[in-house]
Amino acid sequence: MASMIAWLERGLMGLVNRWLALFPRRRPSRQVLLECKIISHRGEHDNRRVFENTLAAFDAPAEAGCWGLEFDVRWTRDLQPVVVHDTDARRVFGSDLVIAEASLRELRRSIPAIPTLQEVVERFGGRQHLMVELKRDELGASTERALRLRDIFAALAPATDYHFLALQPDLFELVEFAGNTAFLPVAEFNVGEMSRIAVSRGFGGVCAQYLLLSGKLIERHHRHGQQLGSGFAASRYGLYRELNRGVDWIFTNDALRLESIRQQALRQH
Repeated sequence: MASMIAWLERGLMGLVNRWLALFPRRRPSRQVLLECKIISHRGEHDNRRVFENTLAAFDAPAEAGCWGLEFDVRWTRDLQPVVVHDTDARRVFGSDLVIAEASLRELRRSIPAIPTLQEVVERFGGRQHLMVELKRDELGASTERALRLRDIFAALAPATDYHFLALQPDLFELVEFAGNTAFLPVAEFNVGEMSRIAVSRGFGGVCAQYLLLSGKLIERHHRHGQQLGSGFAASRYGLYRELNRGVDWIFTNDALRLESIRQQALRQH
């Protein structure tokens, strides 16, 4: 069922992106383009030659000058944080290996392309802004995990160098060391609820698909000194639409294309 919902969601987003690409939008001001923050969602990948959430996927947008990288964190059986989206490796790597049931050594032996969180932070931390999505599991040992995350991010400044994202805001308890302004709840179809939580708890803002972010909601969070992230623009006019609406972070699966569009628009000013 989850895979069917994801397939339908991708299909809908594809249709919407093609529709938005047809309608011209005003080119944003030079200042807005300079401040534009494009975030590569799971890196630049096709899951055939370059796989999502790998060092290779992150290298290209980093070298192209994209502002940020978004990636997902799960835990191995021996409580090592690794960068991978799904609970298992079937969709991306064609393996039945379940992340939470494997030790880091077993994961390394079976799928060496999956990086540890430590590797990603050491390679890109301080160079690109890191948007780190926490995933739920049943492994427990929250104190041990919280200490491990604190150590990994110790050299970086929360909200300046990185944010933590989560579909379930209670996951932020693992990263209390970062402070509420570094937390971004991710809304699915519960935008109103996540918006209220973000405001009441003084979080850094909220993220959602661009169809679910109304102009009224964007204004509300800006009044509270918070920021908004939207996904997933894929075209020139899709990018212009979000920037003209005042969206702060542009999450996208097409970061290289949008960064090229941004730089071209800057040259035209």
